[in-house]
Amino acid sequence: MNTTVEADRQGPVDELLTAVRSGRLAELPELLAGLDAAQRRACLPGLKQLRKELRPEWSREAGAAKGRLLVAGAVCHAGPAGAAAWLGGRDFAVRDWARNSVLHQVIEAQPEEWQVEVVTRLADRPVRNDGWSMYPVMEAVVRRTGCEVPRGELFVRRWSERWDSLGGARPPLVETLRQDAFTPVLLPELFELADIGYALTFRLSPRPGDVWTEAIGELAAAGVVDRTDLLDRCLARLLRGGKPADQRAFLEVLRALAPTPEEYAARLRDVVALLDGLSVLAGHAQEVLVGLDEAGLIEPEVLAEASAVLLFRSEKKLVRAQLSWLDKAARRAPARSGPVVLAAAEAFGHPDAALQERALKVVARHLKVAGEAVLPELRAAAETLGPVHHERAGELFGARVGGDGQDIESQDFLPPAPEPRPLGAPIGSAAELAEELSALLAAREPDVAVFERVLDGLVRLSHLDRAALAEAVEPVRRVHRWSGAGSWGDCAPRDVLYVVAAVAGETPPWKLWDYLGGKGRSALRGDRTTVHGAVLAARLEEASRQLFRDPPPYLLATPTDTTGALDAAVLVQRIAGYEAAGATPGKTDLAQALLRVGVAVDGTVLTAAEALTSPAGRRLAHWLRTGGLPAQPSERVLFAPGKGLRRVNEYGNRWWEEVERILVAQPGVGAGPKGPGGERLTPEFRALLDGTEPSVARARTVYNWNWRPVAHWFAMLPWHREELAALWLDPFAEGADQGERGAACHLPQLAEAGGPAGLALHLALAYGLGARHAEDRTAAVDALLVLAARGDLDGELLGRELGALVVCGTVMAGRLGSALTMAAETGARATVWSVLGPALPALLGEADQATRGLGDLIGLATDCARRTGARGPVAEVTAAAGRAGSGRVVKEARALRDVLAG
Repeated sequence: MNTTVEADRQGPVDELLTAVRSGRLAELPELLAGLDAAQRRACLPGLKQLRKELRPEWSREAGAAKGRLLVAGAVCHAGPAGAAAWLGGRDFAVRDWARNSVLHQVIEAQPEEWQVEVVTRLADRPVRNDGWSMYPVMEAVVRRTGCEVPRGELFVRRWSERWDSLGGARPPLVETLRQDAFTPVLLPELFELADIGYALTFRLSPRPGDVWTEAIGELAAAGVVDRTDLLDRCLARLLRGGKPADQRAFLEVLRALAPTPEEYAARLRDVVALLDGLSVLAGHAQEVLVGLDEAGLIEPEVLAEASAVLLFRSEKKLVRAQLSWLDKAARRAPARSGPVVLAAAEAFGHPDAALQERALKVVARHLKVAGEAVLPELRAAAETLGPVHHERAGELFGARVGGDGQDIESQDFLPPAPEPRPLGAPIGSAAELAEELSALLAAREPDVAVFERVLDGLVRLSHLDRAALAEAVEPVRRVHRWSGAGSWGDCAPRDVLYVVAAVAGETPPWKLWDYLGGKGRSALRGDRTTVHGAVLAARLEEASRQLFRDPPPYLLATPTDTTGALDAAVLVQRIAGYEAAGATPGKTDLAQALLRVGVAVDGTVLTAAEALTSPAGRRLAHWLRTGGLPAQPSERVLFAPGKGLRRVNEYGNRWWEEVERILVAQPGVGAGPKGPGGERLTPEFRALLDGTEPSVARARTVYNWNWRPVAHWFAMLPWHREELAALWLDPFAEGADQGERGAACHLPQLAEAGGPAGLALHLALAYGLGARHAEDRTAAVDALLVLAARGDLDGELLGRELGALVVCGTVMAGRLGSALTMAAETGARATVWSVLGPALPALLGEADQATRGLGDLIGLATDCARRTGARGPVAEVTAAAGRAGSGRVVKEARALRDVLAG
């Protein structure tokens, strides 16, 4: 009897599964209606198995099958939790099944309590990035049953997006919302959503009221939603902060709500708090407070409180407006002159000299009415004025300003010179290597130490037990399989997977070399490989080849610290170990080791090197004895428009407009038949050490349009930062005259590297100090301070080049002033003066005196000269000070002349 019942139960179950598989969608409602609870549960294993089969498929047929599966599985789950989980499955996000009439039909046939609970659970699910959801199903259930409207983020967000997607003729958004029963409940919830700014400000059509910000204002005015509640929510949202786009959108909503002065006055503390927010919010709050002050709706103390915030902001527009408010307040009510002048004096310390002057004028205008009681505080505040204003401030306040010499800084406050960090002990086990390899592959820009330790560990552990190593790295290989270097990319540290593949013995490396590049070209070296990528590819190829033949005990070129430098004594020990083991080092490995080793060694190390007997040992001894690779001096070359400084891409189009730029030329050290040390260098290192020509066209052979420097590039020549700077000078220049981002962030690494700091490095630093992007200028300031702390900064050289770059327009004076002000504020005013002093002849003698930001730059030079006690006339300063007129540059030149005269 049980067998008969089971057979009767399986018949409808099999029929349902067959209908789902065969595409009979229209039959599903009837088939599902004929199943009892037990039969529906019996369908679930088959439906889940089919779901597992369809999950990786994305064809049109698979999408249709997933839709039928969605319909059947939704109601086969008797519990609302299971049904909601099924309907919200990520693998069902195909086509628009949430609007399918069959799905709606089968859900409507279920008990109302079940429907409401399913909707409640769906509404509480996380919002998906792909925008897919079951909102049409949820909306239909809520409207049909009259249940409580869900307020979860997913439901609110999809409700707001529904109106954006309506096609055809339709009324404006405000009218649609006015007729929607959900609006009074859901519209206030929009104020709680993140990343909603674009949707709120996107105008659906030119018609009035067809954008959310306007619609919210009109609905609030009409009483559709509670206007007071929306006003409080809007201010709370602005105070909470968030992305600028959201802040600007809710500011538009606030303006659309049009609060009255009385409503703003009732929320005064919220308005004052906005002064600390985004610039546009602070400006709006300032306008509101000015209006409230003029209407007499706020206490006088609010003006001082607002000034204490706004006069310290960097936005000049806000500071000017605040000084204007102070001036008007004192004119309107002279009794407020005392607090007004003291508040205005807060701007004496603003970095902009023009704003200092404006504040001084406000104080001068109302000082007589304010009385003598404010003079002590004004005299103290005047000490923060720039030197150009000292004379005028002394006349106003009846005491000398800035002339007692007590603030002279006898020395710079420079950060300690950074010390290189040791690389650490070699990797000792296969498990440790697998962990380090995973970290290397997960990093966006792998650290030099991690990459070098992993590469050495692969060779070192293969020598000991290659089979155990292959087993340990297999889980990593399953996640990160090496499939060839990208045809548009450069060989990078993650291509160490090439060596990992060799460890596993998957494919002989000589076949991998032809994987992408075609016959005779390595898979690690695509069409756009840089000279640095070619060096890295050569190291990886050589290591792979050694693993297939006879793995050496370790690599010679593994550095001993994170800059890429290799201690000479350690290299002597490694070669001695090779001799004891009868191993022969690879040519690329030995060449990289020699270029990384420091040649300033004591007699003990040199004696130990002389005792080595192998060819590699004799080459190391000769390298140390002769001083290794000689430093290459750079020659300054000015390229002006029309002289070939034009970059052209492979299609013959100009990559950018012609620019005037200072470049360098360097002789090559590795291009000849014999490299340093009496041995031939490998082709990759000869290309890396080739000379640089004074032409942007040279850059195309060094890097390509997607050039992205990485830390391991610096580690290839850790004792030759001048050569590296010459090689990369064009990208550094692009940060200044083309607005490119990112190259200057590597200047601190160059500053921390070894070797002479010559023209190329100082010119690269000059371009970085004039870079367009603030983060690049910050990195350049860090490099400046590092060079100064190490005693490697040539301030006169840097100053001359900066002056020339400002004259030719490559570096903007305003950007340079911003960077050097940052350096001065760290306490390095003597360093800044050592740079600006030599730049003055060009800045005041050759540059256009109307250049924007030039006055600020001269003002900074004045302040640094005064603070460091600099003395001695400069002819160009004296000449500029003697010019007629009252322009900013002339005023600052006069102040600087007086400071230098003592």
